[in-house]
Amino acid sequence: MVTWVLHYLLVAFLFAISYNIDAASAGITRHYQFDIQLKNITRLCKTKTIVTVNGKFPGPRVTAREGDNLQIKVVNHVSNNISIHWHGIRQLRSGWADGPSYVTQCPIRMGQSYVYNFTVTGQRGTLWWHAHIQWMRATVYGPLIILPKLHQPYPFPKPYKQVPILFGEWFNADPQAVVQQALQTGAGPNASDAHTFNGLPGPLYNCSTKDTYKLMVKPGKTYLLRLINAALNDELFFTIANHTLTVVEADACYVKPFQTNIVLLGPGQTTNVLLKTKPIYPNATFYMLARPYFTGQGTIDNTTVAGILQYQHHTKSSKNLSIIKPSLPPINSTSYAANFTKMFRSLASSTFPANVPKVADKQYFFAIGLGTNPCPKNQTCQGPTNTTKFAASINNVSFILPNKTSLLQSYFVGKSKNVFMTDFPTAPIIPFNYTGTPPNNTIVSRGTKVVVLKYNTTVELVLQGTSILGIEAHPIHLHGFNFYVVGQGFGNFNPARDPKHYNLVDPVERNTINIPSGGWVAIRFLADNPGVWLMHCHIEIHLSWGLTMAWVVLDGDLPNQKLLPPPSDFPKC
Repeated sequence: MVTWVLHYLLVAFLFAISYNIDAASAGITRHYQFDIQLKNITRLCKTKTIVTVNGKFPGPRVTAREGDNLQIKVVNHVSNNISIHWHGIRQLRSGWADGPSYVTQCPIRMGQSYVYNFTVTGQRGTLWWHAHIQWMRATVYGPLIILPKLHQPYPFPKPYKQVPILFGEWFNADPQAVVQQALQTGAGPNASDAHTFNGLPGPLYNCSTKDTYKLMVKPGKTYLLRLINAALNDELFFTIANHTLTVVEADACYVKPFQTNIVLLGPGQTTNVLLKTKPIYPNATFYMLARPYFTGQGTIDNTTVAGILQYQHHTKSSKNLSIIKPSLPPINSTSYAANFTKMFRSLASSTFPANVPKVADKQYFFAIGLGTNPCPKNQTCQGPTNTTKFAASINNVSFILPNKTSLLQSYFVGKSKNVFMTDFPTAPIIPFNYTGTPPNNTIVSRGTKVVVLKYNTTVELVLQGTSILGIEAHPIHLHGFNFYVVGQGFGNFNPARDPKHYNLVDPVERNTINIPSGGWVAIRFLADNPGVWLMHCHIEIHLSWGLTMAWVVLDGDLPNQKLLPPPSDFPKC
């Protein structure tokens, strides 16, 4: 009898352990509600009404664990149409929740709501969410933190505390008016009036000392700073005076740790760094600074946002402490940008392998850059000439979004014929010296064109920067996938020479990559996610000018390789 009872208890115990492990692995469902509402905010001594989530600027933090299901109800209380993109989330078979307006959904109109329902599969780290329609993401953005599964440690020392720091841009004017004026006149947009840390411009701007972000720390501790560049148009250098940062993650993918004093993030990119504080209380406070990296033509907000790193002390006051200010590279320091980018390598461990495709089924070559559109009849424009407007393109195709349906919906119901074409060029139709003397004709073609991929196709894509209207870096973001950065360099990509130097062992895995200014980058990814997926420059004005395209990944043969049907509350156009 005793033996039977012990046996029963043992079986029950093992079952409970197994159940708990399975439950922990499967994750839980987490519910959030985003109320899109107006809020009066004062910055730089000017008060204006902005669009927010839940009245917060920046918006609320979304936290989940790997394996969790997120159901985020977005209720629109304002006259602006809205949609939310969960930047970096793979959205496996849940493309309806990806968020870009007129790509995977029609926008949520005033008085409507939509539940973004997706599961975080095989991901952990720092991502973020933002509006994905016009320039609404200027104020509608926030952190998306994915913690490891329960009882799974970080592959680096456990931090004492974790702190999201979001970089942003502040416009005294309405950002929607800024972009509309630029598109109407054909000119470049007016620059922002300040950069921000967590919505605060800091003491280097007029009337902003009280609006300064302070990071309070204790001596002898390790902090994990989750850095997110949510700026609209600016790549940013970041540093903390007299402190070394250890980079441990990029775009929610672990990397081999390396130390640096300065971090560079393009718009859309995230970087996790470990900050080890000084062992004893220092008699000083320290500036945290961010300032743009820019090599292009035109106007930019070349100002510096400052925050303060301050050590907590139970008796001493910080009022009379000196503030130590760090230095940053010159605004056009492409050499620093290139050397920093080359430092990133995947862990490529047994726990976190680098599953880079060794062979590519399909190869594509995309020329990325600016261009022009003709000025409308009887109008004087303010583009490169008074007869042209600024534009941007990939392989000379400037992308036009539909406005009566979404790409994904038209594809799913089999009515895409009048919505998009499947003849996006796999390479420039007319090759030229991409980083040399630009061609005389800078006019772009316009269209809604996609590339169609079979399920599980391995793709190699070379993104080639061009010198048309000036060379500059382009942070390219791919929805629905991570990719491996297998190569990069300056000048024109050489198909006979450069692939021999690809890193197929431990290339960094990302969702957003900077094309070097005057150079190229090569990426590889596995098209294992059915749906329609946008790829675009994350400099917002370039997106507005048409520097985007889309991939259509067909269903696979098995049931778990097919796109799920749209939810019942899917927004209608």
